[in-house]
Amino acid sequence: MMPDPLSTGLDGLAVTGATGRIGTLLRGIWSNGGADGIAWLARSDEPLPDMLRGRRTLLALAGVTCGDAAAIDSNVTLAIGALDAARDENLDRVFLMSSAAIYGRATGRLSEDRAPTPISPYGAAKARMEAAAAEWTECHPDGPQVTCLRLGNVAGADALLGQLNGCAPSLDVFANGRTPCRSYLGPVSLAAILSRLFACPSPLPPVLNVSAPDPVDMADLLRAADRQWLGIPAGVDAIAKVSLDVRVLRRFVDLPEGCASPERIVAEWRGLAA
Repeated sequence: MMPDPLSTGLDGLAVTGATGRIGTLLRGIWSNGGADGIAWLARSDEPLPDMLRGRRTLLALAGVTCGDAAAIDSNVTLAIGALDAARDENLDRVFLMSSAAIYGRATGRLSEDRAPTPISPYGAAKARMEAAAAEWTECHPDGPQVTCLRLGNVAGADALLGQLNGCAPSLDVFANGRTPCRSYLGPVSLAAILSRLFACPSPLPPVLNVSAPDPVDMADLLRAADRQWLGIPAGVDAIAKVSLDVRVLRRFVDLPEGCASPERIVAEWRGLAA
């Protein structure tokens, strides 16, 4: 059976970035599960403080993934704006969406205590966002509890499964014959983990990795999706493996059983039972 994505943690929840890729996935999952009391906020909506009135938790998904330097840097201003609004409306918790991109080319199991070493403008902007959030928290001890979520790939919002069309995708192939290996989650498992974090009674750390416990090869995802792919020699800049360490996450919430399975990830993306 699919993991249950619903819990009491969704009561009093507001979500910005409702029309983005992850927001769209979560809205479909939680709405289908009967959680109709969530405030979904898009950029065209009324001012953020008005939308947060009476809410307890904010999941801040709003952000920019590409564009010029000014556009990318808006990730910082959007996050601080969300924190200010949440403080003004007396919210208990704010979850800011960060990214595994802040780790750049770092190798091994990537834990939260590693200093950010981003190589992309997006990763650098998320690292600046985390630093700004930490400074904001220090300056506002009466504000909401703030946790930055360093999210791995999410099926359906990623550059592989989320971009599949009629053509066979290309994958880098490294000297050992392997394709890129990445930390992944299916969207239903992500929804379950988030709802459990929202409901967690314990104080949460300022940064958490969010992913399945083991990374998956991209070729295995395509095989699970019954899709052919074309192998190309990996370039010198290609990153072979990104593996998020989720031991800290598991101290606070249980991960959905089997969430690291390529078959599970693909089934969640397709909306099928594994």
